[in-house]
Amino acid sequence: MSKQRHLPVAIIGAGPIGLAAAAHLLERGLTPLILEKGDAVGAAIRQWGHIRLFSPWQYNIDDAARRLLEPTGWQAPRGSALPFGNELVEAYLEPLAAQPGIAAALHLNTEVLAVTRQGMDKTRTRKREDQPFLVRVLGPRGLEDHLVQAVLDASGTWSQPNPLGQAGLPAPGESAVHAFITQPLPDAAGKDRARFAGKRVMVVGAGHSAANTLLSLGQVAKAEPGTRLIWGVRGSGSAQRLYGGGDLDGLPARGALGSRLRSLVEDGVVELLTSFAITELEAGDGALRVHASSPEGAREVEVDVLVPATGFRPDLRMLRELRLELDPAVEAPRALGPLIDPEFHSCGTVPAHGAAVLAHPDKDFYLVGMKSYGRAPTFLLATGYEQVRSVIAAIAGDDDAAASVHLDLPETGVCSTDLGGSCDTASSGGGMVSQSGCCGQPEPVSLGIPTGLLHGRMLAD
Repeated sequence: MSKQRHLPVAIIGAGPIGLAAAAHLLERGLTPLILEKGDAVGAAIRQWGHIRLFSPWQYNIDDAARRLLEPTGWQAPRGSALPFGNELVEAYLEPLAAQPGIAAALHLNTEVLAVTRQGMDKTRTRKREDQPFLVRVLGPRGLEDHLVQAVLDASGTWSQPNPLGQAGLPAPGESAVHAFITQPLPDAAGKDRARFAGKRVMVVGAGHSAANTLLSLGQVAKAEPGTRLIWGVRGSGSAQRLYGGGDLDGLPARGALGSRLRSLVEDGVVELLTSFAITELEAGDGALRVHASSPEGAREVEVDVLVPATGFRPDLRMLRELRLELDPAVEAPRALGPLIDPEFHSCGTVPAHGAAVLAHPDKDFYLVGMKSYGRAPTFLLATGYEQVRSVIAAIAGDDDAAASVHLDLPETGVCSTDLGGSCDTASSGGGMVSQSGCCGQPEPVSLGIPTGLLHGRMLAD
């Protein structure tokens, strides 16, 4: 138990994982301090609110949050239904944020600039654990410092997309051609349709977010003459690896995603370019020239708009004065890294884990939610809920509860070999998706996602 128990516990991010952590803190008689950079809870989710989740409601509601909400008359949505991102916000996060204990602790439009120990940079060791954390923020009242007993960073990865170039680097010219590049997961068949109709569109990436975008764009291409769709994939994996497990997927809506995408390619609606490693981006004559290398030699494709779906990575700059121990490959907590490496694990094969696995040398600091997975794209929302349950128990001094971790998820090996995207990710289209995953028209689908969503991991990097 922290020596500064009278101080609040800082939670960075007011998405599903951050608000679940707050509910657990309140249940244990501790005080949350919720710091959200956006102007509303679920700020990142609102940017992909048109996406339907892969996971049904039964996996998307935290137990402590449910216990906080139910006495107010709130009723959970049908457990087998697949919510859109906007529904997750409106039917769950907004009612949860309105609960008095959470509402009083919630600070919107408040960006965390740095986390450190009071009076100590990361080089100071003596009596380090005796000092509270100092969290510096920039908010409506200007620059402020908060002293807290513990910190949970649930800020996600949405704000830190991977670059388009090869080897983890921006492509030469990438910073100068932003006018041609959209944000990840645009509402291609909805409010953003005009940007794509009749245009040459390239989607870069091999994750679920790339598939989701292509399926939405497929609707546009079939309705709008002159729309040309190009799918650039850096890896050279087989078509089966790109399209995923289909009917064998443990989450039917996710399996249907790859099957629909295969049809678009086979029908000629989408042109697939594999082994497409971008080497330069340049603007010219009102278009974007995309230069790439391949085993066959140099390639050049001219497009009107490019959609990045190359995944996300954690922003660790505000944590520079903390003592972190990160896995060298995926930038997750060191003990978690080998358990989530997407080359070996799917979302269904990652074991339940909690405070012991998420701990860092700076005691009582934890990365949780999507950010705890670093660059690995196999995060599940239900996994994040179990993380914060265990972490809050540890902060409260309940070591037995912290050590007892459990999680019941549909096990599937598809996630490690399919489109390469987050298990909390998307499919696409326009009709209804049933519990069984059967549907008429394709429809955007994702999987319980935190504040920083939808990795689009490239195959064979």
